[in-house]
Amino acid sequence: MAEFRSKKTVVSKAPYELYMAFVDMRNFIQFLPEDKRADVTADYDSIHAVVQGFSIGVRVKDRVPYSRIEFVDDGAPFKFFLTLHFNPSSDPYKTDFEIVLDAELNFMMKTLLGGKLKAALDKVAESLAAVSEGRMPEGIDPSMYPKGFDPSKL
Repeated sequence: MAEFRSKKTVVSKAPYELYMAFVDMRNFIQFLPEDKRADVTADYDSIHAVVQGFSIGVRVKDRVPYSRIEFVDDGAPFKFFLTLHFNPSSDPYKTDFEIVLDAELNFMMKTLLGGKLKAALDKVAESLAAVSEGRMPEGIDPSMYPKGFDPSKL
C-alpha cells in the first residue's frame, strides 16, 4: 500500500459542522458542477460515478462522530482506503483537517499517479479551507456553478 497525505489545513468550521457535511454521501453531489451530476448516484453510505469512461465507487467503511470518516473503494480501478480527519483546533470554531489515502498501486502506477494523487489531496484540503472562509477556491471557475452559488453557505 502506498500512503499519500494531504497538507494539514485549518477549516473555519467546528469539527462537528465539518463532519456533518461529509457524513452523508448525498451531500457530495451539491459540490459538483451541474453538468457533471448526471453520471453520479449517491445514497447515505455510498457514491458512484462514471468518470472518463471508468466506473468509480466509494462507500463509507466507518464513522467516528466528529473526528474521522473512513471510506473504501466500491468498484474502482484499484483498491484504496481514504480517511478524513477532523481534529479540534485551538479555536473551538475551527478544525485541523487532513486527508489520508492508502492505495494499492504497483510500482508503475505509483510512479505515474503518486504526485497527481498528492496534489489532488492537497487541492481538496486547500479548497475546503478556502470555502469555509467564504472564498472561491483557487483555479475554480465560478460560472460552472448555479447562479447565486455562495461558498460561505456550505
